[in-house]
Amino acid sequence: MRRYIPYPLLALMLTLMWLILTRFSLGNLILGMAVALVASQVMVRLQPSKPRIRRWSVIPKMFAILGWDIIKSNWSVAWAIVSNKKRNPRLVEIPLEMRDPTALALLAITITATPGTAWVEYRTQDGRLLLHVFDEEEEGYWRRVVKNRYEAMLMEVFE
Repeated sequence: MRRYIPYPLLALMLTLMWLILTRFSLGNLILGMAVALVASQVMVRLQPSKPRIRRWSVIPKMFAILGWDIIKSNWSVAWAIVSNKKRNPRLVEIPLEMRDPTALALLAITITATPGTAWVEYRTQDGRLLLHVFDEEEEGYWRRVVKNRYEAMLMEVFE
């Protein structure tokens, strides 16, 4: 069975996501399963390294903080647009200490999921992240948030 479905959790989640995004029918179920099986086989060829999670206990806290930050950012971005207040968009360069590829991928997802921010570039040579922010009211705010909140928690989990 493992030979046909080498990543069963990935296949299951992709099938469920397919069914959530499309109307449920037998045809969509079969097509979703086919896409999931192909994706699972592609993952075998990519040979991704398995992430090593050091501290599982930090993960719920990380999700709670991220959820709250997303809610706060949604409100602040919506308020900035509705109130037509002057915004201060900018590119912020942040030196990162973490090098774990899984942690960096999760940081990219975290930053991009937070409204008002976008991951622009990461330079592997010197570990610098270029981040676009919609409105930086206080100088260095996003640098502190990324370094002290997100990077610190991800390093606790992965490094």
